[in-house]
Amino acid sequence: MKNKRQLTLASLATTAAFALAVGSASATTSHAPAGGPSHGRTPTIVLVHGAWADASSWAEVTQRLQKQGFTVLAPPNTLRGVRPDSANLKAFLQTLTGPVVLAGHSYGGFVISNAATGNKNVKALVYIDAYIPDKGETVNQLTAAKPGSALAVADPSTVFNTVPIPNQGGDVDLYVKPKLFPEIFAAGVPLNKSAVLAAGQRPLAASTLDEPSGKPAWKSIPSWALIGTADRVIPPAEQKVMTGRAGSHTVSVKAPHLSMVSNPKDVTDVVIRAVRNSG
Repeated sequence: MKNKRQLTLASLATTAAFALAVGSASATTSHAPAGGPSHGRTPTIVLVHGAWADASSWAEVTQRLQKQGFTVLAPPNTLRGVRPDSANLKAFLQTLTGPVVLAGHSYGGFVISNAATGNKNVKALVYIDAYIPDKGETVNQLTAAKPGSALAVADPSTVFNTVPIPNQGGDVDLYVKPKLFPEIFAAGVPLNKSAVLAAGQRPLAASTLDEPSGKPAWKSIPSWALIGTADRVIPPAEQKVMTGRAGSHTVSVKAPHLSMVSNPKDVTDVVIRAVRNSG
């Protein structure tokens, strides 16, 4: 009788374990994102924001990509410096499996250019109104390389408000003056919307502006780019120089610096083009 009871309990345990395993497998299958890396073909799309912004600046592009079944991730860019920001993104990318298409906006171009170097999973780079730095180049250098940037000024206090960064040897956080933010970053975007973006801007450590970039990934990874012809942060003329030397597949649209907000369809189309041609 004792042996029969032990057999029954063992059978029940086996049945429960089987049911749990089936349930877990079903849950995993039902929640797997369409076209995600689990399929082994469609890349995960990683979107990196720039300075004086956060991941919400990609919101409309993210939504459009998700509606088409893509897996999209938009991690925070810490805006502490080229090396730490790139190291953080590099670590994030190493947690992903399968192919990746990596897109960066503005200063995010510095970060993706450094973070993707040596990562064989990154199949394409996408630069949206972005810096595409070569080794040794800085944000300040590229911003002033051609005339037209509202940030390339002799007296930074006319554009930025500063806040000391504790225990960082005198380094400060830079905030674009809220009254200037709409016309510099988002001309053409409804004023109430650009005012919200100005209020929620994330600051950039001032030391970042003169920190040299490292070995660029765009020399070994194919790239795509969008240039906003009304950009008042990175002059379109300089963007053409950078996209030209990188050999980027480039489109130009009438858009301000925050083209992801003003022209989300155009930006989405460029990202999808990179995905489809990423191999």
